[in-house]
Amino acid sequence: MKESSWRNFQSEYIVKKRKRTLFLKTIKIIIGSGALILLIAGIYFFKNQVPENNDTFHETRKEDPARSEPQTSETQNRLSKAQLKEIISNTKFIHTDKNIFSVDAPEASYEITTSIDIYLQKYLLSLLDRLKKLTRGKPQRIAFVVMEADTGKIIAMTGFDLENPDANPCIESDYPAASIFKIVTAAAAVETLGYTPQTQLYFNGNKYTLYKRQLKDVKNKYTYKISFSRAFAESVNPVFGKIGKNYLGKERLESYAAAFGFNQVIQSELPFVSGSFETNSSEYHLAELGCGFNNDTTISPLFGVMLISAIVNSGDIMLPSIVEHVTDADGEIIYKNKKATYITAIRPETAATIMQLMEKTVSTGTARKSFRGASKDKVLSRLVIGGKTGSLYNKDNTVKYDWFTGFGKEKKTNKKIALSIVVGHRKYIGTRAGTYAKMILKQYFKKNNAATAQL
Repeated sequence: MKESSWRNFQSEYIVKKRKRTLFLKTIKIIIGSGALILLIAGIYFFKNQVPENNDTFHETRKEDPARSEPQTSETQNRLSKAQLKEIISNTKFIHTDKNIFSVDAPEASYEITTSIDIYLQKYLLSLLDRLKKLTRGKPQRIAFVVMEADTGKIIAMTGFDLENPDANPCIESDYPAASIFKIVTAAAAVETLGYTPQTQLYFNGNKYTLYKRQLKDVKNKYTYKISFSRAFAESVNPVFGKIGKNYLGKERLESYAAAFGFNQVIQSELPFVSGSFETNSSEYHLAELGCGFNNDTTISPLFGVMLISAIVNSGDIMLPSIVEHVTDADGEIIYKNKKATYITAIRPETAATIMQLMEKTVSTGTARKSFRGASKDKVLSRLVIGGKTGSLYNKDNTVKYDWFTGFGKEKKTNKKIALSIVVGHRKYIGTRAGTYAKMILKQYFKKNNAATAQL
């Protein structure tokens, strides 16, 4: 009985041991398989999250999509921006009413699709054709640049230079900036001196002269009191001369000129120099710079729209572009542009203040005659319009340059464009830049409203 019991125990023990061993082996196989699966999954996740060939990790900063999209990396395109510049270097964008161009390069053929608005470009070309036929009032030079203010896309660009027919007057940077520079001075005054549109300022003498005696901080019975917004809107030289010389000074003027992008080669698809700004040891020169009453500060018309983009984009200056995409002979897209912020010049609240000043320039200031009747016009009345005018003779006193840089923004849709116009008048003054601005805004938004109505 005992022997039988022992044998039964041994038999049961061996069976249980075998079962336990089998169970442990099964667990090990399951655990091993699970670890392998997790390892493979981890490798797959790691490979898809971290770019190849990166030896180090960097914290990724989240961009606000409302501000700007990241600039297209040249590694994402088969065609680099440098190659694109070379390909389009001989393309006469300013003389054509097309927005698609075929270019035969030594290595291949390309089709260039641009952002040019054919409707608006044709309209401007027709204006130029009429101007060239004039015997009186024909300008020596004229340039129109129109840009989507929040994307940097150039939608119209044309002009002519009677002295140099092969030049592109839209990217030449030898035009005296004149009172357009008051935008920069005003922004510096808002941010560093605490100016508001209501800040009260004082001056003596004529609004549009700049004598040394007008730069003295004196108040007498001949002194005029004026608000900052009105001084900007009416482009009062003594006020901005005093701001430049007495209150801002050399370092601040230089700092804000640099912040807006002066003295730089803009690396767009159409490489150009922004403008020139230099100070010297003369204190009176600081007054001339502050109000723009000098021939030393220069800008290009294309840089003019960049300055305006800072005002309507809460301080961000957009990088201009004219190429949308490029396709090769097989129809494959080998270059695609994306909008990019060139530089942030000023704070958003500063930009909002300057926008108010520019609106006042159009409603009651130096541009009011050009925009007379706009509030009753069925197209223009739907817009918020602002701008800055400027006028100055060249050094030889033979050409009077007349500027309007500004913006138009639809009140309902917030669609907005920036425009920069300069007219180099000869002996007889023809149509002024502000009048052309009104015509362009009406033409563009008339078409835009018609297209919206059809949807």
